[in-house]
Amino acid sequence: MTAEEVYADPSALARLYIHAAGSKEMAAWRARVGGALPVTHHGRTEITNAICRVRFLGHLDDAGLAEALGDLDADFTQGCLQQADILWRAALNRATELSRSHTPTLGTRALDVLHVACALELRLRRFLTFDERQQRLAAAAGLKLIRL
Repeated sequence: MTAEEVYADPSALARLYIHAAGSKEMAAWRARVGGALPVTHHGRTEITNAICRVRFLGHLDDAGLAEALGDLDADFTQGCLQQADILWRAALNRATELSRSHTPTLGTRALDVLHVACALELRLRRFLTFDERQQRLAAAAGLKLIRL
């Protein structure tokens, strides 16, 4: 398996830049899996916001915030992460279909549904997330789960 085959939920990717439950596991997995992980524009915004929110909560100082954001930018520049282009209308239509089919029984949140839809639209077959409901949705949609 290479990174190019995996859709990593932005909340999982954020663990590479901030200390949270699962950070060690995420870093170890990333060290084992080579290649560029695809990240949508929306995903990049979510990762950035997660880092900035940790600063707001007081778990990072200004220097730590600058370092974490710099590390994120460097990962894009160095090709560890790659901006994935996606047709948003198709992704949103797919998300609506997934919501109608699975949210009544799984209780998934809209952003979690959107990420599964993005993985499907990008034709990625593997999905990494720490969120159990999102894992159930990804599996129901036919994606292979990566559990850390």
